Amino acid sequence: MLSVVRVHLPSEIPIVGCEITPYVLLRRPDGAVSTEDVPETAPADGQFMRYRWYRIQSDRKVPICSVHPMEQATLQCLGCLKSKIPVAKSYHCSAKCFSDAWQHHKVLHERASSALNENGAEEEELFGRFGSGGSGVLSTAGSGSLSNFGQSPGVNNGPVPLYPSGTDKNSGETWFEVGRLRTYTPTADDIGHALKFECVAVDSEKRSPIGPPTSIMTSRVIPAPTPTPRRLIQVNGDVLGHLDLDSQTSSLGTFTVLSYNILADAYATSDAYSYCPTWALTWTYRRQNLLREIIGYHADIICLQEVQVNHFEDFFSPELDKHGYQALYKKRTTEVYSGNPMAIDGCATFFRRDKFSHVKKYEVEFNKAAQSLTDAIIPAAQKRVALSRLIKDNIALIAVLEAKFGNHGAENPGKRQLLCVANTHINVHQDLKDVKLWEVHTLLKGLEKIAVSADIPMLVCGDFNSTPGSSPHALLAMGKVDQHHPDLAIDPLGILRPPSKLNHQLPLVSAYSAFARMVGVGYDLEHQRRRTDPATNEPLFTNCTRDFTGTFDYIFYTADSLTVDSLLELLDEESLRKDTALPSPEWSSDHIALLAEFRCKPRIRR
Repeated sequence: MLSVVRVHLPSEIPIVGCEITPYVLLRRPDGAVSTEDVPETAPADGQFMRYRWYRIQSDRKVPICSVHPMEQATLQCLGCLKSKIPVAKSYHCSAKCFSDAWQHHKVLHERASSALNENGAEEEELFGRFGSGGSGVLSTAGSGSLSNFGQSPGVNNGPVPLYPSGTDKNSGETWFEVGRLRTYTPTADDIGHALKFECVAVDSEKRSPIGPPTSIMTSRVIPAPTPTPRRLIQVNGDVLGHLDLDSQTSSLGTFTVLSYNILADAYATSDAYSYCPTWALTWTYRRQNLLREIIGYHADIICLQEVQVNHFEDFFSPELDKHGYQALYKKRTTEVYSGNPMAIDGCATFFRRDKFSHVKKYEVEFNKAAQSLTDAIIPAAQKRVALSRLIKDNIALIAVLEAKFGNHGAENPGKRQLLCVANTHINVHQDLKDVKLWEVHTLLKGLEKIAVSADIPMLVCGDFNSTPGSSPHALLAMGKVDQHHPDLAIDPLGILRPPSKLNHQLPLVSAYSAFARMVGVGYDLEHQRRRTDPATNEPLFTNCTRDFTGTFDYIFYTADSLTVDSLLELLDEESLRKDTALPSPEWSSDHIALLAEFRCKPRIRR
């Protein structure tokens, strides 16, 4: 007989827009125990599994705190209502909660007047919102009209009843059937209500249940936390404005580039990030939050690091394809890695098809370069030790693209506007400074060869695991490493000798150093200057965890062929520390995204 052995939920908190797939362990008629479903279309010995989801609505209406979604709200900010800020952001669980969040919360008020209508509509559609009546209570209508993230209203179940499925007179609770599949994606109508999942084996012929159903309850559904949108700041002036896709695409000869280490699911563990709520670490939540953020930047080129193979193939590639992006991917090599082959991460580069076409792809495997290096300079007896130090499975993905904008392209094929974009993650332990510098040097020498073969602007993006002032950063930003740099003292294999070879000819400049060169005064300008290090002109941090705060991520560009027009504003550490550190319910990586808008310089005839 088909029966249910055990049921449990992947997360204790259901979130609007994030699919819930319960773990259901079944005992099949032949006695085998399996998590594989037995649908009506493929019954086992005339039996199949039937699933139901119910929303449990109480007579009592419960608003949820915008800062602490596990808590009920006890007060509401009337300024939010007057400013037409989404009502969900107006609720707080206590006066202390509101006071502690005020520095961050008041930014919502400051920006409400300049917020784009487009952004407000998008936020409602993606994450749902509380009822917007003056009383601020939750909407508890039995049928809903708002759709959940990227899905039509019937995606959970096909047609479902829009009438109560049952009522408990003692508790005043009413059950509404909302889904008939094993999975369910909470909608805006579910906010503030618990859900019940029910499963039972059914006789195919009689259409009747075999034994009592097994059920499990969730906590109340919460809206997905949404951070205040980051703005694009013009660095040739002091004008600020929200990101606007229309204004970006209308600017002749400009394009935007995003670089973002999204934190692979394999690394997003409660052990590593115990301060982050477990529901906010689940991949079902983080992937939707990351996608919302990435799409919201409207970047023309996207460079992501720590993208797992399965997540690239099953999620990011198809989802970004819907938004007009073509994808390139290179996974890390597996000489050291011994885990699930689908969970290995790599670098993914996406570009808008309407702005660029793909010309060529280069893949850099540092393991192969390590093998060639040891063959050339390491004695045979020391090769094994040398390779164990050098081989780290790191890679770089280099894409040559052709621009479809500006004064180049089909009208004048002799003057095609090409662009070379390098995307890398130098994932090397901090103690192996020689290996880290060698990998960066190897990448730059490869890019030099491309530069010699073509007159082409270059971008070097990624997570270099190197702070400003380190030898890899010096090599990137200065074109060389001082022979007395302390990092050079660590070189047991002699791979950095002579130090005079540690150079390159690419005129690279860090995009975010443009903040230090900004002219003018103003409140917002001063805020950005305070978020950069005056000694290095780099951001104070791009990685912010409980144990480390510093800069690892960069966008470098060749200054002879490109100029920076705008930069995505930096975040301040204080606003992030309200959730202890990154990742958090609002920001789903331990890194922050960097984005720069570039303009191609006029080409000089030679």
